[in-house]
Amino acid sequence: MAIPKNELPIKLSIGIMAWNEEVSIGPMIESLLGQSIFALLEDRNEACEVVCVANGCTDRTVLVAEEIFNRFERKHPERRGLSMRVANIRQAGRNNAWNRFVHEISAPETRYICFMDADIILNQADTLELVIAALDRNPHLGGASDCPIKSIADSGHPTARERMSLAMSDMTATIEGRLNGMLYCLRAGIARNLYQPRDLGATDDGYFKAAICTDFFCSPSDPSKVVSVGGATHLYEPYLSLRDVLNNQKRQMIGQATVFVIVEHIKTLPLAERAQLGATLRLMEARDPDWLKRLIVAHASHTRAFWRLFPGILGFRWRRLAKMRGMRRVTHFPAAMAGFLITLVACWQAKRFLRQGVPAFWPKTVRQAIVPEAYLSER
Repeated sequence: MAIPKNELPIKLSIGIMAWNEEVSIGPMIESLLGQSIFALLEDRNEACEVVCVANGCTDRTVLVAEEIFNRFERKHPERRGLSMRVANIRQAGRNNAWNRFVHEISAPETRYICFMDADIILNQADTLELVIAALDRNPHLGGASDCPIKSIADSGHPTARERMSLAMSDMTATIEGRLNGMLYCLRAGIARNLYQPRDLGATDDGYFKAAICTDFFCSPSDPSKVVSVGGATHLYEPYLSLRDVLNNQKRQMIGQATVFVIVEHIKTLPLAERAQLGATLRLMEARDPDWLKRLIVAHASHTRAFWRLFPGILGFRWRRLAKMRGMRRVTHFPAAMAGFLITLVACWQAKRFLRQGVPAFWPKTVRQAIVPEAYLSER
Protein backbone atom coordinates (compact mmCIF):
# COMPACT_ATOMS: atom_id res chain seq x y z
CA MET A 1 0.00 0.00 0.00
CA ALA A 2 1.37 3.39 -0.95
CA ILE A 3 2.01 5.70 1.95
CA PRO A 4 1.27 9.38 1.25
CA LYS A 5 4.31 11.61 1.39
CA ASN A 6 3.09 13.63 4.33
CA GLU A 7 2.54 10.49 6.42
CA LEU A 8 6.06 9.11 6.17
CA PRO A 9 7.86 9.56 9.50
CA ILE A 10 10.86 11.86 9.22
CA LYS A 11 14.07 10.15 10.29
CA LEU A 12 16.57 12.78 9.14
CA SER A 13 16.37 16.57 9.31
CA ILE A 14 19.02 18.44 7.31
CA GLY A 15 19.71 22.11 7.98
CA ILE A 16 21.81 24.07 5.48
CA MET A 17 23.29 27.06 7.28
CA ALA A 18 23.30 29.91 4.73
CA TRP A 19 24.34 33.55 5.01
CA ASN A 20 24.62 35.41 1.69
CA GLU A 21 25.50 32.32 -0.35
CA GLU A 22 23.66 33.02 -3.62
CA VAL A 23 26.58 31.74 -5.73
CA SER A 24 27.34 28.55 -3.82
CA ILE A 25 23.87 27.53 -2.59
CA GLY A 26 22.70 26.22 -5.98
CA PRO A 27 25.46 23.68 -6.68
CA MET A 28 25.56 22.76 -3.00
CA ILE A 29 21.86 21.83 -2.90
CA GLU A 30 22.08 19.95 -6.20
CA SER A 31 24.99 17.89 -4.87
CA LEU A 32 22.98 17.19 -1.72
CA LEU A 33 19.88 16.08 -3.62
CA GLY A 34 22.00 13.51 -5.47
CA GLN A 35 22.71 11.63 -2.23
CA SER A 36 21.75 7.93 -1.97
CA ILE A 37 20.29 8.40 1.52
CA PHE A 38 16.96 9.55 0.08
CA ALA A 39 16.33 6.31 -1.84
CA LEU A 40 17.40 4.28 1.18
CA LEU A 41 14.96 6.09 3.46
CA GLU A 42 12.10 5.84 0.97
CA ASP A 43 12.65 2.06 0.68
CA ARG A 44 12.22 1.92 4.46
CA ASN A 45 9.09 4.09 4.33
CA GLU A 46 10.95 6.87 6.11
CA ALA A 47 11.40 10.48 5.10
CA CYS A 48 13.93 13.30 5.16
CA GLU A 49 13.41 17.03 5.34
CA VAL A 50 15.88 19.51 3.87
CA VAL A 51 15.71 23.07 5.16
CA CYS A 52 17.84 25.94 3.91
CA VAL A 53 18.21 28.01 7.08
CA ALA A 54 18.87 31.42 5.56
CA ASN A 55 19.83 33.89 8.28
CA GLY A 56 20.10 37.61 7.67
CA CYS A 57 20.64 37.19 3.92
CA THR A 58 20.72 40.39 1.89
CA ASP A 59 21.37 38.74 -1.49
CA ARG A 60 19.44 36.20 -3.60
CA THR A 61 20.18 33.16 -1.43
CA VAL A 62 16.53 32.60 -0.52
CA LEU A 63 15.28 32.98 -4.10
CA VAL A 64 17.92 30.63 -5.52
CA ALA A 65 17.22 27.96 -2.89
CA GLU A 66 13.45 28.19 -3.39
CA GLU A 67 13.82 27.86 -7.16
CA ILE A 68 15.90 24.71 -6.85
CA PHE A 69 13.59 23.18 -4.24
CA ASN A 70 10.52 23.86 -6.40
CA ARG A 71 12.21 22.31 -9.42
CA PHE A 72 13.34 19.15 -7.59
CA GLU A 73 10.03 18.76 -5.77
CA ARG A 74 8.49 17.91 -9.15
CA LYS A 75 11.24 15.70 -10.56
CA HIS A 76 13.25 14.14 -7.71
CA PRO A 77 12.95 10.33 -7.92
CA GLU A 78 12.51 9.99 -4.14
CA ARG A 79 10.13 12.94 -3.73
CA ARG A 80 7.61 10.76 -1.85
CA GLY A 81 9.94 10.71 1.15
CA LEU A 82 11.57 14.10 0.71
CA SER A 83 10.37 17.54 1.74
CA MET A 84 12.29 20.75 0.99
CA ARG A 85 11.78 24.32 2.12
CA VAL A 86 13.52 27.56 3.07
CA ALA A 87 13.38 29.00 6.58
CA ASN A 88 14.11 32.69 6.15
CA ILE A 89 15.33 34.06 9.49
CA ARG A 90 15.77 37.82 9.45
CA GLN A 91 18.39 37.92 12.21
CA ALA A 92 21.88 37.10 11.00
CA GLY A 93 23.99 34.76 13.11
CA ARG A 94 24.87 31.09 12.98
CA ASN A 95 24.18 30.47 16.67
CA ASN A 96 20.63 31.80 16.50
CA ALA A 97 20.01 29.92 13.23
CA TRP A 98 21.29 26.69 14.81
CA ASN A 99 19.08 27.12 17.87
CA ARG A 100 16.01 27.93 15.78
CA PHE A 101 16.51 24.90 13.53
CA VAL A 102 17.05 22.46 16.39
CA HIS A 103 14.37 23.70 18.77
CA GLU A 104 11.70 25.15 16.47
CA ILE A 105 12.04 24.24 12.80
CA SER A 106 13.15 20.59 12.56
CA ALA A 107 10.54 17.85 12.71
CA PRO A 108 9.72 16.80 16.31
CA GLU A 109 9.91 13.09 15.45
CA THR A 110 13.25 13.10 13.64
CA ARG A 111 15.98 10.77 14.90
CA TYR A 112 18.96 12.60 13.47
CA ILE A 113 19.67 16.27 12.89
CA CYS A 114 22.32 17.08 10.29
CA PHE A 115 24.02 20.41 9.69
CA MET A 116 26.04 21.48 6.69
CA ASP A 117 27.54 24.65 5.33
CA ALA A 118 26.13 26.23 2.18
CA ASP A 119 29.48 26.47 0.39
CA ILE A 120 30.52 22.80 0.27
CA ILE A 121 30.01 20.16 -2.41
CA LEU A 122 29.10 16.55 -1.61
CA ASN A 123 31.41 14.74 -4.00
CA GLN A 124 30.45 11.19 -2.97
CA ALA A 125 26.87 10.03 -3.50
CA ASP A 126 26.90 7.91 -0.33
CA THR A 127 28.39 10.45 2.10
CA LEU A 128 25.23 10.95 4.16
CA GLU A 129 24.31 7.27 3.92
CA LEU A 130 27.67 6.33 5.46
CA VAL A 131 27.39 8.93 8.23
CA ILE A 132 23.85 7.89 9.17
CA ALA A 133 24.80 4.20 8.96
CA ALA A 134 27.56 4.78 11.52
CA LEU A 135 25.03 6.26 13.95
CA ASP A 136 22.50 3.47 13.26
CA ARG A 137 25.12 0.81 13.74
CA ASN A 138 26.68 2.13 16.95
CA PRO A 139 24.34 3.46 19.65
CA HIS A 140 27.41 4.57 21.63
CA LEU A 141 27.96 7.38 19.13
CA GLY A 142 26.38 10.74 19.81
CA GLY A 143 27.60 12.45 16.67
CA ALA A 144 29.32 11.70 13.38
CA SER A 145 30.77 13.69 10.51
CA ASP A 146 32.45 13.04 7.22
CA CYS A 147 36.05 13.73 6.21
CA PRO A 148 36.44 17.10 4.46
CA ILE A 149 38.70 17.33 1.42
CA LYS A 150 40.16 20.55 0.10
CA SER A 151 39.23 21.26 -3.51
CA ILE A 152 42.94 21.54 -4.36
CA ALA A 153 43.67 17.96 -3.26
CA ASP A 154 43.60 16.61 -6.81
CA SER A 155 45.67 19.41 -8.25
CA GLY A 156 48.30 17.87 -10.51
CA HIS A 157 50.88 20.54 -9.83
CA PRO A 158 50.11 22.17 -6.47
CA THR A 159 51.88 25.40 -5.63
CA ALA A 160 54.06 25.67 -2.54
CA ARG A 161 51.20 27.42 -0.75
CA GLU A 162 48.78 24.65 -1.73
CA ARG A 163 51.20 21.94 -0.56
CA MET A 164 51.48 23.72 2.78
CA SER A 165 47.69 23.88 3.07
CA LEU A 166 47.29 20.18 2.27
CA ALA A 167 49.97 19.24 4.81
CA MET A 168 48.10 21.16 7.51
CA SER A 169 44.96 19.19 6.62
CA ASP A 170 46.88 15.92 6.98
CA MET A 171 47.91 16.88 10.49
CA THR A 172 44.41 18.04 11.45
CA ALA A 173 43.09 14.62 10.41
CA THR A 174 45.07 13.02 13.27
CA ILE A 175 42.69 14.49 15.89
CA GLU A 176 40.90 11.72 17.77
CA GLY A 177 37.13 11.95 17.95
CA ARG A 178 36.74 14.83 15.54
CA LEU A 179 33.56 16.57 14.45
CA ASN A 180 34.04 18.90 11.51
CA GLY A 181 31.77 21.92 11.60
CA MET A 182 31.10 21.92 7.84
CA LEU A 183 29.02 18.72 7.95
CA TYR A 184 27.98 16.69 10.96
CA CYS A 185 25.01 14.73 12.28
CA LEU A 186 23.81 14.48 15.88
CA ARG A 187 21.22 12.28 17.49
CA ALA A 188 18.14 14.47 17.88
CA GLY A 189 17.90 13.89 21.62
CA ILE A 190 21.46 15.11 22.07
CA ALA A 191 21.03 18.12 19.79
CA ARG A 192 17.91 19.19 21.68
CA ASN A 193 19.76 19.14 24.97
CA LEU A 194 22.22 21.66 23.52
CA TYR A 195 21.93 25.41 23.14
CA GLN A 196 24.34 27.96 21.68
CA PRO A 197 24.61 31.20 23.65
CA ARG A 198 24.74 34.19 21.36
CA ASP A 199 28.34 35.06 22.30
CA LEU A 200 29.75 31.57 21.77
CA GLY A 201 32.58 31.74 19.24
CA ALA A 202 32.79 30.18 15.81
CA THR A 203 34.07 26.72 16.81
CA ASP A 204 30.68 25.30 17.76
CA ASP A 205 31.84 21.80 16.74
CA GLY A 206 34.42 21.87 19.56
CA TYR A 207 31.73 22.82 22.06
CA PHE A 208 29.43 20.04 20.83
CA LYS A 209 32.23 17.49 20.93
CA ALA A 210 33.06 18.45 24.52
CA ALA A 211 29.41 18.15 25.57
CA ILE A 212 28.81 14.83 23.80
CA CYS A 213 32.02 13.15 24.95
CA THR A 214 31.35 14.05 28.62
CA ASP A 215 27.59 13.34 28.69
CA PHE A 216 26.97 17.09 29.02
CA PHE A 217 29.94 17.55 31.34
CA CYS A 218 28.67 14.96 33.81
CA SER A 219 31.30 12.24 33.09
CA PRO A 220 34.99 11.90 32.13
CA SER A 221 35.64 12.59 28.46
CA ASP A 222 35.26 9.67 26.03
CA PRO A 223 36.39 10.74 22.51
CA SER A 224 34.95 7.55 21.00
CA LYS A 225 31.47 9.08 21.22
CA VAL A 226 32.09 11.08 18.05
CA VAL A 227 33.63 9.86 14.81
CA SER A 228 34.71 11.00 11.36
CA VAL A 229 33.40 8.31 9.01
CA GLY A 230 35.94 6.95 6.54
CA GLY A 231 34.87 7.11 2.90
CA ALA A 232 32.32 9.85 3.53
CA THR A 233 33.63 13.12 2.09
CA HIS A 234 32.80 16.58 0.84
CA LEU A 235 34.81 19.25 -0.94
CA TYR A 236 35.50 22.72 0.35
CA GLU A 237 37.52 25.69 -0.82
CA PRO A 238 40.57 26.33 1.40
CA TYR A 239 41.99 29.62 2.59
CA LEU A 240 45.24 30.27 0.71
CA SER A 241 46.17 33.93 0.97
CA LEU A 242 48.15 34.89 4.07
CA ARG A 243 45.51 37.42 5.08
CA ASP A 244 42.69 34.90 4.86
CA VAL A 245 44.67 32.18 6.63
CA LEU A 246 45.52 34.57 9.46
CA ASN A 247 41.94 35.84 9.73
CA ASN A 248 40.64 32.27 9.82
CA GLN A 249 43.14 31.33 12.52
CA LYS A 250 42.16 34.42 14.51
CA ARG A 251 38.53 33.32 14.24
CA GLN A 252 39.48 29.81 15.35
CA MET A 253 41.48 31.10 18.33
CA ILE A 254 38.60 33.36 19.38
CA GLY A 255 36.25 30.41 19.08
CA GLN A 256 38.44 28.02 21.06
CA ALA A 257 38.95 30.62 23.77
CA THR A 258 35.21 31.19 24.14
CA VAL A 259 34.58 27.44 24.19
CA PHE A 260 37.20 27.09 26.93
CA VAL A 261 35.51 29.83 28.98
CA ILE A 262 32.00 28.40 28.67
CA VAL A 263 33.12 24.82 29.35
CA GLU A 264 35.01 25.85 32.50
CA HIS A 265 31.95 27.75 33.69
CA ILE A 266 29.59 24.85 32.97
CA LYS A 267 31.79 22.57 35.08
CA THR A 268 31.02 24.76 38.11
CA LEU A 269 27.25 24.30 37.76
CA PRO A 270 25.32 21.72 39.81
CA LEU A 271 25.14 18.28 38.22
CA ALA A 272 21.38 18.53 37.67
CA GLU A 273 21.79 21.76 35.70
CA ARG A 274 24.53 20.24 33.57
CA ALA A 275 22.36 17.23 32.77
CA GLN A 276 19.71 19.60 31.35
CA LEU A 277 22.29 21.77 29.64
CA GLY A 278 20.15 23.26 26.89
CA ALA A 279 17.45 24.43 29.28
CA THR A 280 20.06 25.72 31.72
CA LEU A 281 21.84 27.86 29.13
CA ARG A 282 18.59 29.20 27.69
CA LEU A 283 17.49 30.28 31.16
CA MET A 284 20.86 31.90 31.87
CA GLU A 285 20.69 33.86 28.63
CA ALA A 286 17.09 34.91 29.26
CA ARG A 287 18.04 36.25 32.70
CA ASP A 288 21.23 37.96 31.55
CA PRO A 289 21.99 38.14 27.79
CA ASP A 290 25.56 39.36 28.45
CA TRP A 291 26.61 36.72 30.97
CA LEU A 292 29.03 34.93 28.62
CA LYS A 293 30.45 38.14 27.19
CA ARG A 294 31.45 39.29 30.68
CA LEU A 295 33.14 35.96 31.40
CA ILE A 296 35.07 36.18 28.12
CA VAL A 297 36.23 39.75 28.74
CA ALA A 298 37.32 38.87 32.29
CA HIS A 299 39.23 35.82 31.05
CA ALA A 300 41.02 37.77 28.29
CA SER A 301 41.85 40.62 30.66
CA HIS A 302 43.20 38.39 33.43
CA THR A 303 45.24 36.17 31.11
CA ARG A 304 48.61 37.91 30.99
CA ALA A 305 50.31 35.86 28.28
CA PHE A 306 48.45 35.55 24.98
CA TRP A 307 49.71 31.97 24.55
CA ARG A 308 47.70 31.01 27.64
CA LEU A 309 44.38 32.10 26.18
CA PHE A 310 43.35 28.44 26.35
CA PRO A 311 45.34 25.29 27.19
CA GLY A 312 47.60 23.67 24.62
CA ILE A 313 48.25 26.62 22.31
CA LEU A 314 52.01 26.10 22.18
CA GLY A 315 51.88 22.35 21.66
CA PHE A 316 48.92 21.25 19.56
CA ARG A 317 50.66 21.72 16.18
CA TRP A 318 53.63 19.65 17.33
CA ARG A 319 51.45 16.92 18.82
CA ARG A 320 49.74 16.56 15.47
CA LEU A 321 53.10 16.40 13.70
CA ALA A 322 54.25 13.70 16.14
CA LYS A 323 51.36 11.50 15.01
CA MET A 324 52.58 11.52 11.41
CA ARG A 325 54.49 8.42 10.38
CA GLY A 326 57.88 7.95 8.81
CA MET A 327 59.15 10.64 6.45
CA ARG A 328 55.91 12.57 6.75
CA ARG A 329 57.22 14.00 10.01
CA VAL A 330 60.01 15.54 7.96
CA THR A 331 57.96 16.60 4.93
CA HIS A 332 55.24 18.13 7.13
CA PHE A 333 57.62 19.96 9.46
CA PRO A 334 57.54 23.23 7.45
CA ALA A 335 53.74 23.25 7.60
CA ALA A 336 53.81 22.62 11.35
CA MET A 337 56.29 25.46 11.85
CA ALA A 338 54.30 27.85 9.66
CA GLY A 339 51.09 26.88 11.44
CA PHE A 340 52.74 27.40 14.82
CA LEU A 341 53.89 30.91 13.91
CA ILE A 342 50.49 31.82 12.47
CA THR A 343 48.81 30.48 15.59
CA LEU A 344 50.97 32.70 17.81
CA VAL A 345 50.11 35.81 15.81
CA ALA A 346 46.42 34.84 15.70
CA CYS A 347 46.34 34.26 19.46
CA TRP A 348 47.90 37.66 20.11
CA GLN A 349 45.25 39.26 17.89
CA ALA A 350 42.47 37.20 19.44
CA LYS A 351 43.40 38.23 22.97
CA ARG A 352 43.29 41.92 22.05
CA PHE A 353 39.97 41.39 20.27
CA LEU A 354 38.34 39.51 23.15
CA ARG A 355 39.33 42.14 25.68
CA GLN A 356 37.04 44.50 23.76
CA GLY A 357 34.10 42.21 24.52
CA VAL A 358 33.18 41.30 20.92
CA PRO A 359 33.60 37.52 20.44
CA ALA A 360 31.83 37.43 17.04
CA PHE A 361 34.45 37.66 14.27
CA TRP A 362 33.45 36.76 10.70
CA PRO A 363 36.00 38.29 8.32
CA LYS A 364 35.43 38.71 4.60
CA THR A 365 37.46 36.34 2.46
CA VAL A 366 38.36 36.01 -1.19
CA ARG A 367 37.54 32.30 -1.42
CA GLN A 368 35.70 31.31 -4.58
CA ALA A 369 32.59 29.15 -4.41
CA ILE A 370 32.96 25.60 -5.73
CA VAL A 371 30.76 25.43 -8.83
CA PRO A 372 31.10 22.11 -10.73
CA GLU A 373 31.26 22.22 -14.53
CA ALA A 374 28.18 19.99 -14.73
CA TYR A 375 26.18 22.63 -12.84
CA LEU A 376 27.38 25.41 -15.14
CA SER A 377 26.59 23.41 -18.29
CA GLU A 378 22.95 23.11 -17.22
CA ARG A 379 22.58 26.86 -16.91
